Amino acid sequence: MDDFTRIETFIKVAEVGSFSAAARATNSSISSVARQVQSLEEELGIRLLNRSTRSLSLTEPGRLFYERVGAIAKDLSNAKSEATSFQDSVKGVLRILLRVSTGTTIIIPALPNLLNQYPELSFDISLSDERLDLVANNIDVAVWMGHIPDSEIVARRLSPSRRIVCGSPGYFARHGVPKSPDDLQRHNCLLYTARSYSNVWGFAKDDIRQEIKVQGNLRSDNGSVLLSAALSDVGVIMVHEWMVRLPMSEGRIIKVLSDYCVSPKAGDAELYAVYPSSRGLSRKVRIFIDFLVQLFQGQEAPAETPDLSAVTKNAINASP
Repeated sequence: MDDFTRIETFIKVAEVGSFSAAARATNSSISSVARQVQSLEEELGIRLLNRSTRSLSLTEPGRLFYERVGAIAKDLSNAKSEATSFQDSVKGVLRILLRVSTGTTIIIPALPNLLNQYPELSFDISLSDERLDLVANNIDVAVWMGHIPDSEIVARRLSPSRRIVCGSPGYFARHGVPKSPDDLQRHNCLLYTARSYSNVWGFAKDDIRQEIKVQGNLRSDNGSVLLSAALSDVGVIMVHEWMVRLPMSEGRIIKVLSDYCVSPKAGDAELYAVYPSSRGLSRKVRIFIDFLVQLFQGQEAPAETPDLSAVTKNAINASP
């Protein structure tokens, strides 16, 4: 009798809790299932299951054996999926969960390029900054920010981004350019109100750290709202650099306080593409994650910061 067949049968019995349910799941007879488990026990010289007329339960050595062989079986299944996926055409629905700002400003505008390349691929997109259970919500790929603690999640870093402070040329033309963090107390600072954020902005320079309490007339839990307001000359924002690389390259928004490090907690601004390890890496998931990696690698910041004095002078001259 095939060793792996007996182990697969034991795993199924342990998962479903009875010989009859395992027989139905494997399209076998109850006697065949019971015989395979008994044969495995005899070879190992241990009892794997406690049997009663009403139920089955794992013995202590049975539980340890199940944990080890279950993990091996899962790895083998994933390896098979990865190997066969290269023969599959890229088609079907990809269910993805994106952070609101990341999705609307970077990823969704770039999707036509991927769809042109793979016309049989389609997307079911949800936007949320909340970390939802990927398996329970049937999500193939998600984009998360910050530390990834879950060992059941496979993560690939997209961007080691950092925060910067910036505003539009029109705003700085009217209100002046902040030269130090203290100057921000005299500016209209647009505030992000999601959990763990506050109206205190941190900065560091030459190993000296300082915190500045800022205020402004617009607050939101959506970074895209704040960016739109900043582009409309409303105020100054602290934002993840990848969010503003395009408007920075176009001169529609300007980075200030470049001599200072805007100091978030270590790693909390990093973006990751994640997927459940239990599902393996299908070809369509692999292609989408590769697309995200290339997308964020291509989000190059401007080589030089514009001359702020010239920018604000031009904005003033252009004002009615």
